[in-house]
Amino acid sequence: MAEFNHVTVLLNEAVAGLNIKPGGIYVDATLGGGGHSEQILKRLTAGGHLYAFDQDQTAIDYNQDHLASYLKTKQVTFVQRNFRELQDALQEQSVINFDGIVYDLGVSSPQFDDAQRGFSYQYDAPLDMRMNQNQELNAKIVVNEWPYAKLVQILNRYGEEKFAKPIARSIERQRNEAPIETTLELAQLVKDAIPAATRRHGGHPAKKSFQAIRIAVNDELGALEESLEQALSMLNVGGRISVITFQSLEDRLVKALFREKTTLQDVPAGLPVVPTEMQPGFKLINKKPILPGKLELENNRRAHSAKLRIIEKVK
Repeated sequence: MAEFNHVTVLLNEAVAGLNIKPGGIYVDATLGGGGHSEQILKRLTAGGHLYAFDQDQTAIDYNQDHLASYLKTKQVTFVQRNFRELQDALQEQSVINFDGIVYDLGVSSPQFDDAQRGFSYQYDAPLDMRMNQNQELNAKIVVNEWPYAKLVQILNRYGEEKFAKPIARSIERQRNEAPIETTLELAQLVKDAIPAATRRHGGHPAKKSFQAIRIAVNDELGALEESLEQALSMLNVGGRISVITFQSLEDRLVKALFREKTTLQDVPAGLPVVPTEMQPGFKLINKKPILPGKLELENNRRAHSAKLRIIEKVK
């Protein structure tokens, strides 16, 4: 089997943050190249078990071989589902609660590097961007069929693209003449819609638009929020959640949710001591996000935007 070339970011920090109990039940919500899964499995004894989720068949196939020794000892179960189905999928495995879960968000390197998956503006490929290749919605449908106002909305919301309107208008004009078929065709349309002076700064002009369309195709933010809410409810006392984000929208969502879960709610003013039953059920392990160190930044360019946040259930 071909090598699944993916360098896991913040690997040791994320796994150490789970404070693993050797006989515990753990979840890797984003199996990918198996980096986090392998490190979790190394820390588990015969009584421990890992459930590893990925909606991408390529990742499952690779790890059937990569983690074969743990399959033989029946310490790992692969689950080919979107992590927004976390609770239902685990209950089908008779798992009601677990001791920790790790999320490594975004697109894995092999998905970016496989030109035919259509994630990258650097390769010429059919517009696709599906993490789950069995789903119907893809980038070609979004670009060619979604109305102008919806395109502006996703470019603004998911790409934080200040030229959302001219980009959407350019897409609309082109698709009225002929369907937009490829990644390079879309990238050129985006580039041409952005003023030349702006294009000279800030990386590839199509980066934000491709991010926005990818997030829309895969409903990444909706899936993340649903999954985290389920994970928080299923976590055992003393259990932890490690989340690695790679862009500001994801990080803000995680930060806000974790803050909500660790903040006192509806406490009457003037109480000298907050009763135990009114105290939050969770605590932050790190008040500020953990960032990659200098060596990791030098060795892995995709680590530069990574942030790790960790929360623990305390009651």
